[in-house]
Amino acid sequence: MKVWTVANQKGGVGKTTTAVSLGGLLAAWGFETLLVDIDPHGSLTSYFRYDPDAIEESAFSLFKAAAKKERLDPASLICETGSEGLHLLPASVALATLDRQAGKLDGLGLVLKNALDRLSDRFDYVLIDCPPMLGVLMVNALAACERLIIPVQTEFLALKGLERMLNTLKMILRARKTDLSYIVVPTFFDMRTRASKDSLRTLRETWPDCMWDGVIPVDTRFREASRAGIPPAFFDPRARGLKAYEQLLETLQRADAPHSLAGAAG
Repeated sequence: MKVWTVANQKGGVGKTTTAVSLGGLLAAWGFETLLVDIDPHGSLTSYFRYDPDAIEESAFSLFKAAAKKERLDPASLICETGSEGLHLLPASVALATLDRQAGKLDGLGLVLKNALDRLSDRFDYVLIDCPPMLGVLMVNALAACERLIIPVQTEFLALKGLERMLNTLKMILRARKTDLSYIVVPTFFDMRTRASKDSLRTLRETWPDCMWDGVIPVDTRFREASRAGIPPAFFDPRARGLKAYEQLLETLQRADAPHSLAGAAG
């Protein structure tokens, strides 16, 4: 089972779109795929018409059980998405309370990894959608995955967010005993605007070793797929934005993994 985390400390850069687009493609290609939402905002959960304000069993249940030293079967929390081969471990707003509790509770850093290890025989791929902040949830996602996907909007405010994200990763991953591959994915690219083209050029010049060589363009079909609650791969397989995600997925699946952070972390 391959576990990929989609994360950035800046919001609005396309994390959920990236998770649902890649997850939908994997399912459409015949892979059993699990989407995991650990963002208290629950955008991925809401995408599939589940309410993070009302849902009773969610990723939060894993942390609650761990804090009480109780055993919980993570398979009991999985919801269907309506798309064959694509499944969801939903979020609830209660996840927002974890950072306040973390100081009083030990051993919360590996809750997600331990849960996914118990699902390894069921799924080919897991994609984790993270909150846009450093905390116990992002620590869990980084501990559970072997690959990190960092979407970055092609606008100048997002460039600072990427720098902050990479610095945070170097700090966190010094404690990791295993390697972590990562790749930066330019999103919301609009070739008609100078700001988008200038931002992309700055990204490529500043972080040449970790940048994906493609871009995810602005595509209204993503918004329409979200409104329908259907992953882009099942909503409109010919959409140009989805074609870009297909190229990204092919890159991710190649044997030559993206740049490793181990050396950068020193």
